[in-house]
Amino acid sequence: MRASMTVPDNLRSLHVALVHDYLNQPGGAEKVVEVFTRLFPGAPLYTSTYDADSMPAYWRSVDIRTSYLQRLSSSVRLVQAFTPLYPSAFESFDLSSYDLVLSSTTTFAKGVITRPETCHVCYLNNTTRFLWMYHDYVRHERLPIGARSALPWLTTRIRVWDYVAAQRVDAFIAGSYNAARRIWKYYRRESDVLQPPIDTSAFVPRPQHSDYFLILARLKPYKRIDLAVEACTRLGLPLRVVGDGPDRSRLERMAGPTVSFLGRLPDQAVADQLASCRALIWPGEEDFGLAPLEAQAAGRPVIAFQAGGALETVVAGETGIFFPEPTVASLVEALSSFTDRFDPDTLRRHALTFDRAVFIERMYALLSCRYDEHQTTMRRLSTGP
Repeated sequence: MRASMTVPDNLRSLHVALVHDYLNQPGGAEKVVEVFTRLFPGAPLYTSTYDADSMPAYWRSVDIRTSYLQRLSSSVRLVQAFTPLYPSAFESFDLSSYDLVLSSTTTFAKGVITRPETCHVCYLNNTTRFLWMYHDYVRHERLPIGARSALPWLTTRIRVWDYVAAQRVDAFIAGSYNAARRIWKYYRRESDVLQPPIDTSAFVPRPQHSDYFLILARLKPYKRIDLAVEACTRLGLPLRVVGDGPDRSRLERMAGPTVSFLGRLPDQAVADQLASCRALIWPGEEDFGLAPLEAQAAGRPVIAFQAGGALETVVAGETGIFFPEPTVASLVEALSSFTDRFDPDTLRRHALTFDRAVFIERMYALLSCRYDEHQTTMRRLSTGP
């Protein structure tokens, strides 16, 4: 992808820095940041910690600059243990030499400190879940007793920091309308909306498909993969679970013989699983979610919980179906009524509207506009009325 060929004139000569929360497991947010590194080739990427062994080989070609937390550990298992330290880790980065800072975050990266002349644009996938959706977070996360006791005290303090950090951002771009509503509610800031992209060229529809349903996700409790495991076990339907995470052992214990866990797979193997499945099941309320779009790019429909980001990616009756309640019974009813009546060409055409090329064009336009607005404001404030 030669994104640099389309950089707007006012951005071409800028000294740009990228910022992301952490790079220790691949996921949807990391796919977006990868596009950012292609938008601005050679721009350094500042992040709290980086685990090269857990990330795709691509990241070894990026100029990644980590915080002092890297000296403690880069393991994803210790992310929660470092929670009180992340604000200071991101505030410790020296970004004074940059003209434009583009941060990508669901947690702390928005908190970097920039000089007045620097334009800081934050691409926000969602407001920090454990701070602003606390009760939903603890309801689904299996936290140790010590963490569950300390979290209310921590969240109050960090929530104040998070709000203040959000006021330092010059412009927000929300990764979904879902996120935009939360940015306004919790930060009282307006935002542009630009939904995350997928690489549609990586997925090819097939004339035939198999009979299994598919889960493609990090295995975390709030994603409600247990609904799919229980529903397919009850109905005796084949289900393949692609992904890994802290909820895997619990899910394996509740799974019947028709459910198989494949762990993390290479990108091509994931594309093969998507193209061959009967449908992707998307059982949780996500901020946005790229997997439903990737399934559609591969010509396969989606069975999704009717909430959150799925409302922005799935067209009822055309690219998938919804189940209305986050319960096993509701999903069982949807699976029982599901028919293979979806047109792969229609599914792929919808996915193409979220292609990387579309995202890049819109992102460059938004950054160009917000940078010019910031410069105009700085000139006005430097000369007076």
